[in-house]
Amino acid sequence: MLRRGLFACMALVMAAALPFAAPAAEAEAEHPEARPFDEARPALADVAMALARAAINRKRVLLVMGANWCHDSRGLAGWFERPRFAAMLDRRYELVFVDVAQPQEGNGRNIDIARRFGIDEITGTPTVLVLSPEGALLNPETAPTWRNAASRTDDEIFTYFDAFEPE
Repeated sequence: MLRRGLFACMALVMAAALPFAAPAAEAEAEHPEARPFDEARPALADVAMALARAAINRKRVLLVMGANWCHDSRGLAGWFERPRFAAMLDRRYELVFVDVAQPQEGNGRNIDIARRFGIDEITGTPTVLVLSPEGALLNPETAPTWRNAASRTDDEIFTYFDAFEPE
């Protein structure tokens, strides 16, 4: 009995001496996440201002249509906050995040903005539009393909957006 108690006490002391490991839920995700989609923002005005800045600065507009509930939208936005991405995006784009709610379930918002640029329907989030300063959609085939953004590598994402040269 005494031996068993001593063994248990030693196990507690040894466990206390080990470095603390964060619980699995708090460990760093495979990709960063952010929540930039604000339903209260005036999305149409944000897009108009980004287009105006892009025309002055001769940049592209990167219009990310997603939602904070969406794992892939948060993942892509999280990558964009990393220094490597932030520097590239700052040189090339005016970045706008537009909250679209849940268009896949018929509860979408700001869908008229996507239609303005030639995307008739948002079938997945995020939908990512690359626009010229004049508002021409430069990636019509790939704009709706970002709904797996969280499972893409950072190099794949970086290479895609880095390929669009500023004007």
